[in-house]
Amino acid sequence: MLTFILLIVAYLIGSFSTAILVCRLRGLPDPRTQGSQNAGATNVLRLGGKSAATWVLVGDLGKGLLAVGLARLLGVSDLALGFVGLAAVLGHIFPIFYQLKGGKGVATALGAMIGLNVILGAVVALIWLAIAKFSRYASAASLIALLCAPWLSLLITNKPYFIPLFMISLLVLLMHWSNITRLIEGSESKIDSNHDKNDPS
Repeated sequence: MLTFILLIVAYLIGSFSTAILVCRLRGLPDPRTQGSQNAGATNVLRLGGKSAATWVLVGDLGKGLLAVGLARLLGVSDLALGFVGLAAVLGHIFPIFYQLKGGKGVATALGAMIGLNVILGAVVALIWLAIAKFSRYASAASLIALLCAPWLSLLITNKPYFIPLFMISLLVLLMHWSNITRLIEGSESKIDSNHDKNDPS
């Protein structure tokens, strides 16, 4: 019963859209109606600059970390911890408070991974940074980093995180399907483009 309650709580935590809240507080347009129409840090960067985007990134990371941290504090199993992280990501992508229209889950997933294992989260973040720097495609960095995560969990931890992390990676893959199509076509905008409409957050 405790695990079930924590799954619901994690989903609700994830459902608080940091991007929408920051935009409202800053007097910015609703990110779901402007730019890429995605409630993520990249779109907020476009709409409100680095300061607003930083708050969104910190908030989205914090949602995953808070959900997993709370579950860990209450002593649930390691497998349950992984699924709590998944629930937070689901809440971010399909927020009940915002007509199920949220972001793409990358930052919240990373926050959950940090909560599961700091080294795992750090390695995934470093992979994202390396791919982003090399390719200049945030979507490619997100896809590669998150798809590596479940396999890295087998190498870095001795915990049963593989299944929930694999499910998170599949979710991220599905949410980036249009980005994948544009990458194949060569029409995906790069990170340093001022006209990037393909927010990967």
